[in-house]
Amino acid sequence: MSADLKKSSSNGPEKSLINEEQQAKISEIRRLIGPLPEKLAIYCSDAAIARYLRARNWNVKKATKMLKETLKWRAEYKPEEIRWEEVAHEAETGKIYRSNYIDKHGRTVLVMRPSCQNSKSTKGQIRYLVYCMENAILNLPEDQEQMVWLIDFNGFNLSHISLKVTRETAHVLQEHYPERLGVAILYNPPKFFEPFWTVAKPFLEPKTQNKVKFVYTDDPNTKKVMEDLFEMEKLESAFGGNDDSGFDINKYAERMREEDKRIPAFWTKSEAPPEPMPTSSVDLNSFDSDASDSGKVDGSTSHVSDSEGLISDKSVLVTKGSDNCNGSKELLYR
Repeated sequence: MSADLKKSSSNGPEKSLINEEQQAKISEIRRLIGPLPEKLAIYCSDAAIARYLRARNWNVKKATKMLKETLKWRAEYKPEEIRWEEVAHEAETGKIYRSNYIDKHGRTVLVMRPSCQNSKSTKGQIRYLVYCMENAILNLPEDQEQMVWLIDFNGFNLSHISLKVTRETAHVLQEHYPERLGVAILYNPPKFFEPFWTVAKPFLEPKTQNKVKFVYTDDPNTKKVMEDLFEMEKLESAFGGNDDSGFDINKYAERMREEDKRIPAFWTKSEAPPEPMPTSSVDLNSFDSDASDSGKVDGSTSHVSDSEGLISDKSVLVTKGSDNCNGSKELLYR
């Protein structure tokens, strides 16, 4: 665990205590990146730069390279401009959605059901995943940087895995949303998944390994994880809670349309440092990094500092339909 982190029990939020040396590194990265257009300047808050530094173990050179890649991606992909109507068809089965409850630490919760895939489009699936991540971040409290993933494996089997979507999902989450995961609950995963996790764990740092929790309904010891993290009255029954309302696409659509209205204000907040902003559009080439270091950004066998890459392999998978997915279709795509 990095020196700047003090972790609470039950995978509570990680409170960042930035010391003078680390603040100097944040300032150095800001200097290396230079002036930015308004939205990218807002994105590059001290907290955001610190996430990239933590993801690269406070190595300024590697963190700068990683952040520049994200800035280039955001300038091109424009995740903050995605709106509900563009991705609504991807959401119909409830394969990913932000819950209407938070955990006991105030963190937003993304529910993921990999057996509820309803699309063959890799582009569409990733676009919806990014929309969900941006929405979850939009709803984080001011003092919170991380979220919770609840991954429901009901109906999941090996035939549900799409390597193409898995790779792209892992890349987007690992490279462009570092240190956003507080804890991932793998709820009733199939037994074959645990050997996979045993193989994957050596590639993750200990703090990341601790963010992944296996929970089974028939195991009272691991079920306690849910009771420690959530108010059981608000938690949906699919995860052992007392709320039987379930996912309703019509109500969710109405919620998302209302929340879309908040996005423009979020990206015009006066939180960026007082630096001169260029009046012309951003030069994407200025984000290219020629840093020659051993920290690979795209696909690496080195240690990963957050578990987005690994767990995302299970979060958006192309699948056959499942009985627990409202309106899901019989699909298989490999």
